[in-house]
Amino acid sequence: MRLGPLQELNADQVEFRDRLVAQRGGIHGPFEVLLRSPRLGDRMEALSTYCMRDSALPPRLRELTLLVAARRFDAQHSWNAHLGKAVAAGLDPAALDRLARDEDPRFDRADEAILHRFAVQALTTHFVDDDTYAAALAEFGEPALVDLVVALGTFTTLALVLNTFQVDLPTDREPPFPDVRGFQHIRPDQGER
Repeated sequence: MRLGPLQELNADQVEFRDRLVAQRGGIHGPFEVLLRSPRLGDRMEALSTYCMRDSALPPRLRELTLLVAARRFDAQHSWNAHLGKAVAAGLDPAALDRLARDEDPRFDRADEAILHRFAVQALTTHFVDDDTYAAALAEFGEPALVDLVVALGTFTTLALVLNTFQVDLPTDREPPFPDVRGFQHIRPDQGER
């Protein structure tokens, strides 16, 4: 990680740390960074918890939302932290393997295919075409669609925190994306960047 260990914690950091330990069992991933800004970290933790636990989307689609954002932003730490949860929630491991390779995942379930198409458009072109929007609205309804968009933004923010501050992958985990090694993106047409 680019940031060194905190030597001394102020009162806000101690309070945030204690809350993270009580709620999450420790300080992991992006929260290692967000401990430096405990007021922001507290709000991000609450928002990310809502997106993963209380969203109008079912748990399977919450996990898919996180994994799509992780893949779009090369957030290997997020991917590894949630892949097992996504499979346990009912997502097809073969489709997730294709997603990790940045291929068409070919989801069998209509709701997964619609969510993937919607999320990729939003995260790649920053807009969603009318047909995809209409399909997502019909499939998920207004509350879940709003939750989906906010979750994409939340998971993207956490991905940026992880990658910018180079929060390391656990040593026992392999990098999940074939085109990303460590914090370098490998492009077959141009070599490493």
